[in-house]
Amino acid sequence: MDNDSNLKLWYKQPAGKWVEALPVGNGSLGAMVFGKVQQERIQLNEDSVWYGGPADRENPDASRYLGEVRRLMFEGRPAEAEYLARMAMSGTPKHIAPYQTLGDLNLYTAAGASGAISEYVRELDLATGIAAVAYRMNGSKFRREVFASTVHQVLVIRLEAEGAERLTLSANVTRRPFEGKTAAWGTDGAVMSGQCGPDGVTFGTVLKAVPEGGSVQVIGDFVSVEGAASVTFYVAAATSFRHADPVAVGRARVEAAAARGYAAVRDAHTAEHRAIFERVSLELGDPSGVQPLALLPTDERLRRMQGGQEDQGLIALFFQYGRYLLMASSRPGTLPANLQGIWNESHTPPWESDYHLNINLQMNYWPAEVCNLAECHEPVFDLLDRLRENGSKTARSMYGASGFVAHHATNVWADTDIVGLYVPAVFWPMGGAWLSLHLWEHYRYGLDHSFLAERAYPTLKEAARFFLDFLVEDAAGRLVTVPSLSPENSYRLDNGNVGCLAIGPSMDSQIIHALLTACIEASGILGIDADFSARLAQTLERLPAPNIGKHGQLMEWADDYEEVEPGHRHISHLFALHPGEQITPQHTPQLAQAARTTLERRLANGGGHTGWSRAWIINFWARLQEADFAYDNLLALISHAVHPNLFGDHPPFQIDANFGGTAAVAEMLLQSQQGEIQLLPALPQAWGSGQVTGLRARGGCEVDIAWRDGRLVEAVLHAKHAGVCAIRSEQPLSVRDAAGASMEVQAGDAMYRFAVEAGSRYFVRLQP
Repeated sequence: MDNDSNLKLWYKQPAGKWVEALPVGNGSLGAMVFGKVQQERIQLNEDSVWYGGPADRENPDASRYLGEVRRLMFEGRPAEAEYLARMAMSGTPKHIAPYQTLGDLNLYTAAGASGAISEYVRELDLATGIAAVAYRMNGSKFRREVFASTVHQVLVIRLEAEGAERLTLSANVTRRPFEGKTAAWGTDGAVMSGQCGPDGVTFGTVLKAVPEGGSVQVIGDFVSVEGAASVTFYVAAATSFRHADPVAVGRARVEAAAARGYAAVRDAHTAEHRAIFERVSLELGDPSGVQPLALLPTDERLRRMQGGQEDQGLIALFFQYGRYLLMASSRPGTLPANLQGIWNESHTPPWESDYHLNINLQMNYWPAEVCNLAECHEPVFDLLDRLRENGSKTARSMYGASGFVAHHATNVWADTDIVGLYVPAVFWPMGGAWLSLHLWEHYRYGLDHSFLAERAYPTLKEAARFFLDFLVEDAAGRLVTVPSLSPENSYRLDNGNVGCLAIGPSMDSQIIHALLTACIEASGILGIDADFSARLAQTLERLPAPNIGKHGQLMEWADDYEEVEPGHRHISHLFALHPGEQITPQHTPQLAQAARTTLERRLANGGGHTGWSRAWIINFWARLQEADFAYDNLLALISHAVHPNLFGDHPPFQIDANFGGTAAVAEMLLQSQQGEIQLLPALPQAWGSGQVTGLRARGGCEVDIAWRDGRLVEAVLHAKHAGVCAIRSEQPLSVRDAAGASMEVQAGDAMYRFAVEAGSRYFVRLQP
């Protein structure tokens, strides 16, 4: 173990449980490394291993009963509406099939190759993407390295022995026996193949061993290595979701990697990984206090935080771990990161390890743009292409509407029908709209005009077209969604009736507001669709506006209903605060105060008890610029909702807490909503000194920030596009160009505006 451990998770013992193992991945191929000595388990995943196949789940009675469901809702009879909707609108079959484990790679040490273990270290180096195990036994040193190469599309396992001992071990790949078969492949490999259910994808996993010294043979379906100084195992996997012959693809990949050799494959992997990962660096707090703690094992550091001690270095590690996990579970050409990223050991995982569209998939990608991982966002856009196609059929058949719709959950097949029978969640037609806004965010950060014209705007427009047809007028003359709901929450009417289905829940109106606003702005940029844009503007004026209720809270529904569960984990009606921009402390102070009251009420009644919910709360406090509240909730997230390997906990494991937490740290340090950059908008006292490099702001620039004693020292803006930069600051600023010359700045109302040129740097400091 070296001293440079600020970017390492490390432990003094093997993993005893799956949530102690260390994850590696290349976007499609993932593995959990346990680090056991005598019998190692490396659990495997491939992102398209989902049970079953595509299914037509359209309920033929949906459109027939839509009007009746709406009538019951407007008559204040939500329970009867829900009873009918459950029968008439839910998809058939009711549920989607799960994402599943690919299986295990097992390494068995030969009988007699044992002894006392000393100097054991298990680690994951985030900077290189390599998990490693090192120890001494019988006077010899042993080391393993495991990584998933994006360049060569293989999982690589390298074992080395230094000293008198040699490596004698066997390896095989396994899965539930009735869903796959294994066989020898030549004299140095094995193949596992099968099908995920009778209508499901076929898969193929290929293993190949390349020893240095010693010998290799295949016995049964085991690859046996005897007396080697080192051995490299290459593993590849594929399914028929992408390839006609998954086994042939796997064989070609391992052969190509083996031909290159371990050193070349490792070098290519680390170079590619570092080029992305090292775009962003973060230091929090005094280095003299951070570095000693980095020398402690990660689980010990976590226990210290759980005991109430602070560890700014562990927070920075958690931030970078989230970036690492997104890189490892989402790359161009792969599927999006699901509820567990790509790491799942079960055939029947919680919530099918699917794509939940009422917060979870969106939260997974909150760090993508700001944390300089824009290309990792691309799988979401690929999924949206397929959701748009399927969702146009669902919009027509269920609602008689144009455009496209997706509900609260989807799967590898981009299912857009209503999934399941859990009424508080499933009857929600907003999933496609919210996810479409990720296209707009990608444009706002990168300002790629072609992307906006060819990919983002067409999907945003189709999402908007659906609501032009779906919205109906309520008694107050507002345009509202019905039937819909505030995700997973319920309310009580004045007549005592309790309902989940709702008329115009606030989150719906806020999402539609963001969607229509984005469409109007995009059409203006592109110079097209003026008539359509005017129609959207008219619709915007008739949406229910964010409103303040009798408790001083932001209302969760269009009317001020009582909450049945005041501490509910979903705080969906604060979408307008984050990730939306309709509410800000500067521009809508009364609504911002109502949002604060909402958070206080939720937390006072037990809210924030799940990992992803706590992560969203940190982002809310950051947007409200309540730095120490944000920090306290960040401590609560890491202390109470993180497993020993720093995986987020719902419970059970759900990866959105990692991604939401990483996004929240970035939100505390840099914000760029409503065309205004804010430097250190929610800097807590605990982070008195520090620096961050490589964060991205909307408007096409990267930002480095250094601060000391809670005050800005310098920010460096790397402009990627020409334009006008606007920085909001209550303190006077000075701006210089790369040559040190003072920039002409328009200052007023706490805003500093100056022109920037593409490819230039600008230095922002507080005026003396």
